[in-house]
Amino acid sequence: MRRLLVTGGAGFIGANFVRYWAGKYPDDQIVVLDALTYAGNMANLQGLDEFAGFEFVHGDIADQKLVTSLLVDQKLDTIVHFAAESHVDRSIHEPDAFIRTNVNGTHNLLRVAREVWLNRDDAPPSHLFHHVSTDEVYGTLGPDDPAFTEKTPYAPNSPYAASKAASDHLVRSYHHTFGLRVTTSNCSNNYGPYQFPEKLIPLMIVNALTGKTLPVYGDGSNIRDWLYVEDHCRGIDLVISRGKAGETYNLGGNNEHANIDIVREICARTDTLFAERPELAVAFPDAPAATGKPTESLVSFVKDRLGHDWRYAIDATKSTNELGYLPTEDFDSGLGQTIDWMLSNEAWWRAVMDGSYRAWLERNYA
Repeated sequence: MRRLLVTGGAGFIGANFVRYWAGKYPDDQIVVLDALTYAGNMANLQGLDEFAGFEFVHGDIADQKLVTSLLVDQKLDTIVHFAAESHVDRSIHEPDAFIRTNVNGTHNLLRVAREVWLNRDDAPPSHLFHHVSTDEVYGTLGPDDPAFTEKTPYAPNSPYAASKAASDHLVRSYHHTFGLRVTTSNCSNNYGPYQFPEKLIPLMIVNALTGKTLPVYGDGSNIRDWLYVEDHCRGIDLVISRGKAGETYNLGGNNEHANIDIVREICARTDTLFAERPELAVAFPDAPAATGKPTESLVSFVKDRLGHDWRYAIDATKSTNELGYLPTEDFDSGLGQTIDWMLSNEAWWRAVMDGSYRAWLERNYA
C-alpha cells in the first residue's frame, strides 16, 4: 500500500492520474495538494470523494510548513509531482510565476522530503519522489534529427522549458547529493479529458463549436509527438512501480503530427459529426458546421510564437525495454475519444472558459 501526495492533482494530467490510480489501487491513500490557480479545477476531481483513501488539500507547494505537516501527519511515502506552470505563451508574458512554482516550488518539496524521509526517526521504511517533466527541456529538433532520448543534452528555449529543466536538475541533485530516492519522467504533448482549453487540441475543439477563430502559429508546420493522457498515467505507474532510483524515463506517444494537420483533422471530424448528428446544430448554433459551412473556414494563421520550437519527438526505447511501457491509444482513437468527451462535457469547458481567461486568450492570440 502506498500513501501518495499528488501535487497539482486538480490540473489536467494530475487529475487524470488521480482517477487512474484510485481505480487501479483502491486501497492506497491519495492526498491531492493543489493551489487551484486558473488551470486547477475541483470539477476535475468530481466523484473522487467516494474513494475512501482520497483527500483534497487546498494549498501551495511552496508552503514548507503545510507540506511538512502533510508528509509527517499522514505518513506519506510517495510524492508524485505534477504541479507546474506549463503554458509556453504564459511563460513568455509572465515568466516570474514559472520560476516561483516550477523551480522554487519543486525545491521546497525536495527540501521537505529530504528532512522528513531522511532525517527523522519516524520516516517511512521506503519513499519515492517522482517528478513529472517535459520533452521541451531538450530543445528543438530538425526534420531529420533522431528523437530525444534520456541522454539528449538539455537545451531549453522558453522560460517554461528552462524552469522545468532547472527543476529536473534539482531533483537529480537531491538523489546524488543526499540519497533521496527520486525518478523523473519526460513526456511528449498530452491530450485528452479535462485539458484546460488554452492548449492546442481543446482550444481548437471549443472554438470550432463556438464559432471562434482557430489561431495557428506561423504556417502551422511545427511538429509535436502526441501522447494520450491515460497512456501517460500508465507510464508513470510503471516508473513508480519498476523504475530505478535516480533514473529518468522518456514517455512518448509515437504520434508525430504537424499542428496544422491536427487542426484540419479536428475541423474535418467536427463537420462529419454535425452532418451525422443534427442535434449538435441545436446545441452549438454558432459553429459553422451547424449551417453546413466548413469548420476550416475559422482557421487563421497568426504571428509565430517567440522562440517557437519546430519539432519535438520522444524515443521511449528505454521505458519500453526496462519498464514494459507501450502506449495503447493511437492518435486516431485518442482524438476521437477527446472530441467525444468535449461534446459530452460542455458545462465543464464553458465553466473554465470564463471571461477573464477568454480576455487573456484573445489578447495574446490576437
